Amino acid sequence: MRISKIILYDEPAVPEIDLEGASEFVEDMFKVASEKRGPILATCDNNAIYEIAASRIHVLHWPFQKHRPSAEEIKFERKNIADTSATENIVCYDGFELQNAFGRLIPREELSDDIFHIIFTNKMTCTYDDTDNRYHGRALIGSNPSIISTTGIIEAPAKPREYYMEMAANARRGINIDVLKERFGGKSLRYHDPRLDSIVHGYILQAVFYYETQEAFCDRTDCRLYNAHWQSDLLYSQLESGGLCKRHQNMIEHMIAS
Repeated sequence: MRISKIILYDEPAVPEIDLEGASEFVEDMFKVASEKRGPILATCDNNAIYEIAASRIHVLHWPFQKHRPSAEEIKFERKNIADTSATENIVCYDGFELQNAFGRLIPREELSDDIFHIIFTNKMTCTYDDTDNRYHGRALIGSNPSIISTTGIIEAPAKPREYYMEMAANARRGINIDVLKERFGGKSLRYHDPRLDSIVHGYILQAVFYYETQEAFCDRTDCRLYNAHWQSDLLYSQLESGGLCKRHQNMIEHMIAS
């Protein structure tokens, strides 16, 4: 492996993530050193706040365009640094623009190929897809640093079809979203779901594999590298199956040995 150390950055708004457990998982799985750090936003200055605000997506059906953030957007980001849990509405960010902003917060001496940075955030990361000309929510933005979005884990994979059918059937008389989420809670993740802690381990695996091999995901639902588009597939690949397919298990053994 070219990675000799993995640094994990906390997201205090998601206490379900056990950073100590994630650190132990990294060391056990990859046989490299790990380090736990506080939130990446804690190191923000005014320039970083501006860049993060400027990475907001304003039009979901158009590729990202640079824009000057408003005073209100900058105020929001400054408040968000103080308390990331205070956000009531989901704000969408271009994942690569946010990645660049976060990357500039990492000390220059740690921007080497062998030090791998994984940043947990509750910000909603998205990427633009040219196949259907729109942005899609993403749980993982790969490369170094990698971003794992807990909001993306919950919102990007689709909920059960029955969830949307019931929403459509009751649209005219009004929908109680909280009741719906409670009804389908076992089939999909909710905010502050205790299952998040185990699931982020799978995204750590995906981040490291992509960085080391440039190979994106696996096509087998019984592998933790599977790119789940449905919540049911996410829960199956990460919790029910909870392992790697034979091919990727061999690859990780080869990576560690090399």
